Amino acid sequence: MNFLRGVMGGQSAGPQHTEAETIQKLCDRVASSTLLDDRRNAVRALKSLSKKYRLEVGIQAMEHLIHVLQTDRSDSEIIGYALDTLYNIISNDEEEELEENSTRQSEDLGSQFTEIFIKQQENVTLLLSLLEEFDFHVRWPSVKLLTSLLKQLGPQVQQIILVSPMGVSRLMDLLADSREVIRNDGVLLLQALTRSNGAIQKIVAFENAFERLLDIITEEGSSDGGIVVEDCLILLQNLLKNNNSNQNFFKEGSYIQRMKPWFEVGDENSGWSAQKVTNLHLMLQLVRVLVSPTNPPGATSSCQKAMFQCGLLQQLCTILMATGVPADILTETINTVSEVIRGCQVNQDYFASVNAPSNPPRPAIVVLLMSMVNERQPFVLRCAVLYCFQCFLYKNQKGQGEIVSTLLPSTIDATGSSVSAGQLLCGGLFSTDSLSNWCAAVALAHALQENATQKEQLLRVQLATSIGNPPVSLLQQCTNILAQGDKIDRRGSKIQTRVGLLILLCTWLSNCPIAVTHFLHNTANVPFLTGQIAENLGEEEQLVQGLCALLLGISIYFNDNSLETYLKEKLKQLIEKRIGKENFIEKLGFISKHELYSRASQKPQPNFPSPEYMIFDHEFTKLVKELEGVITKAIYKSSEEDKKEEEVKKTLEQHDNIVTHYKNMIREQDLQLEELKHQVSTLKCQNEQLQTAVTQQASQIQQQKDQYNLLKVQRGKDSQPQGLPSDGAQVNGIQPEEMSRLREEIEELKSNQERLQSQLAEKDSLIENLTKSVPVPGESEAGAAAGVAEVEGRLSVLLQETRELQNEIKVLSAERTALKEQLDSSNSTIAILQNEKDKLELEITDSKKEQDDLLVLLADQDQKILSLKKKLKDLGHPIEEEDELESGDQDEEDDENEDGGKDQGLSI
Repeated sequence: MNFLRGVMGGQSAGPQHTEAETIQKLCDRVASSTLLDDRRNAVRALKSLSKKYRLEVGIQAMEHLIHVLQTDRSDSEIIGYALDTLYNIISNDEEEELEENSTRQSEDLGSQFTEIFIKQQENVTLLLSLLEEFDFHVRWPSVKLLTSLLKQLGPQVQQIILVSPMGVSRLMDLLADSREVIRNDGVLLLQALTRSNGAIQKIVAFENAFERLLDIITEEGSSDGGIVVEDCLILLQNLLKNNNSNQNFFKEGSYIQRMKPWFEVGDENSGWSAQKVTNLHLMLQLVRVLVSPTNPPGATSSCQKAMFQCGLLQQLCTILMATGVPADILTETINTVSEVIRGCQVNQDYFASVNAPSNPPRPAIVVLLMSMVNERQPFVLRCAVLYCFQCFLYKNQKGQGEIVSTLLPSTIDATGSSVSAGQLLCGGLFSTDSLSNWCAAVALAHALQENATQKEQLLRVQLATSIGNPPVSLLQQCTNILAQGDKIDRRGSKIQTRVGLLILLCTWLSNCPIAVTHFLHNTANVPFLTGQIAENLGEEEQLVQGLCALLLGISIYFNDNSLETYLKEKLKQLIEKRIGKENFIEKLGFISKHELYSRASQKPQPNFPSPEYMIFDHEFTKLVKELEGVITKAIYKSSEEDKKEEEVKKTLEQHDNIVTHYKNMIREQDLQLEELKHQVSTLKCQNEQLQTAVTQQASQIQQQKDQYNLLKVQRGKDSQPQGLPSDGAQVNGIQPEEMSRLREEIEELKSNQERLQSQLAEKDSLIENLTKSVPVPGESEAGAAAGVAEVEGRLSVLLQETRELQNEIKVLSAERTALKEQLDSSNSTIAILQNEKDKLELEITDSKKEQDDLLVLLADQDQKILSLKKKLKDLGHPIEEEDELESGDQDEEDDENEDGGKDQGLSI
């Protein structure tokens, strides 16, 4: 610091020094000074100058500051100053930038300095190593500097961190720091790190990020928490959005269940701070990330089921029906519920059962539809309700039927005490608000989507137009309003009502020849459509012309020629005469070329900036894409080609009928075969049980016979013993009745076997008769012949299975006999072995006795030898030679043992 004073004080004494010269002297001091205090003071001075003279400090001091980080790791204070200085150089502090041009220059400067810093990847690795320092003045500036680097040049820094050993793990440790400042800035660092990088997102997720972030959210108060909760939610979105692996990991880790308490907001009208609204909005978006229609269907479905099972969907519906909820939260909740129930039958059924807390209770669907057709409601809310209704009906034929049924005469409430979904849709369809017309028409079209049954049912709907006039069908009323055009004064877009009605009619008539017939039956419809298509109208009307061409094309393509006046060929001649085929195809192409068509085709959610952009529906764009090509081909086909196509269709139908007939026959045969297999298995079990009983009874009988023979031998053969029973008396505990019962069981077993053989023979006869008696219509056709061949192959397989069952019965009988013989043989072998065992035990006992005797004799001999040696020694007889010989022998044995031990040790 003294050095800085000297430098700055010298400016007034001598000639003025420029800022660059001052910074240069400070840099020289950092580079050349041997005293740590001098270097520290110089770095602190550079830090104080780095904000005001960012460019000069960055150019001259960056290299020296990096050198300080490398060499002065032992002094946390100088490291902290160096990190703060680098942060001031690289970061763009927007609060201090007042002008737009200055801000742009600052951003360019920050990215340039960042590029210089990360050019040497070791610099980023150095920062990662500094994160291991627990000292606050080192760790916190390191976190801020890394965050700034990621904001400037995210992809490049991400790649360096990704390849650094334990790089991501060191950053994850920040979430466990007890100092909230470091932990919170660590969350911001991970936000920048995980942005648009799937590989890093997976690593962070598997480093237990979900558990830690959810814990932080809970500790901070969930939706009532502050900015930290918001940051954690943004980080969770980064990890889960468009990352199927992390989504699956989140679901499998049971983290969806931990989201439920977030939405327990209660019914209080107060307490909706701006931060709480932001937090809850992000929480709802996080739910939508997991069930987005753009996710793989399997992943979305599993998350939807988990949300229902843990009660999350129920909690969202509670918010949906609660009072005092802010409008933007209510709108996002509706969108969230929409995607949680979309295409999931269980969730859709639950949503249909939800009632609003009113008196009397009304279904939630009805309450939402009331908002959709109410022009006083916010536009975004009406769009959200339409999306919710579409998602409720998506792949939900049961729900489609319930909606259409509310329009049918038998289900309409005559008292008018309650309003139904169908009545609300009709009211919106014929109101004077063009946006309500469009929403109601599209909603009703979704009730018919891919459901031929409901398209036919909707033809029964009759509307009362005015008192004294007969009712008209819903189809006729739609075409009447369409023909009136702009004659009725409506609020909103000029073409929105007609576009909505045409979307409804095209959806209704497609794949439904009966509806086409009803439409053509009104003789005014075709002239209206041809007149609309043939006119040369302005650019705004071109879309209506294209939709009219599509409707007319559908009336041709799905025409079953039941009306003589409007056959397919006559309609095509009419187009050729009044419009021209080329002109018709050109007008048809106006739909897909419209600027709003591609926007609507991207996502199912109707998301429009303003009402006038609400023209196309997502599902309708898919229908247009499907029908545009086939209608074009149908228009250019000649009558001969149409006839050939009809003949081919009839032939295919006949062939399908034949195949269906044979499939039914095979199905019946399969059922019979399964029944016979079941009978066979039952008889096998009975047979085994009876065989076991027979074996047991036979064993008992044999025992009684043996006892009888034994008594007979004991008491003599000449006279009958006194206690011997006569005929009809008890034989050793066996009554004659029991003997008779055993014989009856044996006879029953035989009859069961015979019955089984008879059933198998009947089945063979049945299959052979079917093979001979099956009619084969249309044998000349290749397709039918193939079907017959398939059935005959199937029947042959059935015969083969029957034969296999017969063989199996024979094998079982043979096995039973063999087992009986084996049992008898085993019993005999056991007796022989037992006898041999007794003999061996006797021999072993004798051997032991002999061995004991020999040991006694040897002991006596040893005693005699010792006594004789003693006597010889007393007599002075020399015995040393024998002793030395024995000792020599003993020494040799010891040497051999030692050598063997060494060899053994070597071998080991």
